[in-house]
Amino acid sequence: MSDIEIRDDRAAGRLEALQGDEVIGRIEYFVLEAPERALVPVHTIVEPAHEGKGIAGSLARELYGIAAREGTGVAPLCPYVVKWAERHPDEAPAADPRLVEAAMDWLREHPDRF
Repeated sequence: MSDIEIRDDRAAGRLEALQGDEVIGRIEYFVLEAPERALVPVHTIVEPAHEGKGIAGSLARELYGIAAREGTGVAPLCPYVVKWAERHPDEAPAADPRLVEAAMDWLREHPDRF
């Protein structure tokens, strides 16, 4: 994993794992603004040739790290991130149910986004 770089492409809504110039994994997310700001991961994808190498976990860890540095929450809708957060409560504070509900509402209102 030492040759993997993680890059936040906020404008595109992707947290990407790169090996050289190749994107080998990503978390697709959006930023919820109300009722308060939160990062909302929707999908985690790792290219088949790179599965089982800890890439998805590194992406989830970095997503929570970004949120902590920005002083914002995470409202995970992605099943992988939900499970990762349950296994790492020291790194992933529990999601505020109000934010998760607001995130689901936003996603329903923007079905073409994901």
